[in-house]
Amino acid sequence: MGTRVPNPSTSKFKQKEPILTVKMRKTVKTILCTLALAATSASAQQTPLLPTPRAGFSFPQKQTLTYSVDWRVFPAGTAVLHFESAGDRERVSATADTAGAINLLFHVSDRFESTFDRARGCTYEFDKQTVEGRRQMNSTLRMDYAQSKSVLDEKNMVTGQSKHVESAIPGCMTDLLTGVFYIASQPLTVGQSFVIPVVDAMHNVPVTMKVEGREEVKTPLGTFKTVRVQPMAEAGVVKNRGNIWIWYTDDERHLPVQMRARLFWGTITFRLTGNEAK
Repeated sequence: MGTRVPNPSTSKFKQKEPILTVKMRKTVKTILCTLALAATSASAQQTPLLPTPRAGFSFPQKQTLTYSVDWRVFPAGTAVLHFESAGDRERVSATADTAGAINLLFHVSDRFESTFDRARGCTYEFDKQTVEGRRQMNSTLRMDYAQSKSVLDEKNMVTGQSKHVESAIPGCMTDLLTGVFYIASQPLTVGQSFVIPVVDAMHNVPVTMKVEGREEVKTPLGTFKTVRVQPMAEAGVVKNRGNIWIWYTDDERHLPVQMRARLFWGTITFRLTGNEAK
């Protein structure tokens, strides 16, 4: 509390800008991916199978969720997620843009899109277009389950450098974006945990979802009775650096109404501000 927003026009701010830029780049990764669980590679033998959705659960046919995003005490931006069914597959897209004083410190305008199997939750394609300060990257990650491999094509839009990488996968996987909402397909029984395999770039990471307890949460959209879930990984940028929680409505929808990452350089909080379903 009491932290002042630096004035970009002062020389004092210019001296601190590199430090803030590094922190904001880490902040952006948490905002955009929510779970921020990119980690060192895990072998196919160690990666669990993706648990099937609970009986009777259905991903939304069409829905748009809007979240306000705060960094410490400052409004940091807005995240918008849209779901659209496409036959036996589901497409979820996400946009994240900085706003206010944070935008002056470090401009971000990122786009994500994931396509996954509506019946099992398996990701088929995960696209990213990231603009973070002077950094601009486009990438597409495809899952070829018939060949048991993932294929990454990535291009640096500033330098023009490209890379193509193929890696083995053990079977059905979810991605960082889809995973947040795939969790809603599980029972979420307080006191129990379950594991999901998450793929990001060329990493296959088993992530444990610990269902901690029930809690009432207030958001700009109203007050909700929720179930609090904590994602945990044995490796990666989150391990030993902080904690992440997601609050899902304590009903059949399991709608994520709040998400929070408490890391050593600050706290990021998402709060649901809009829910448009058709």
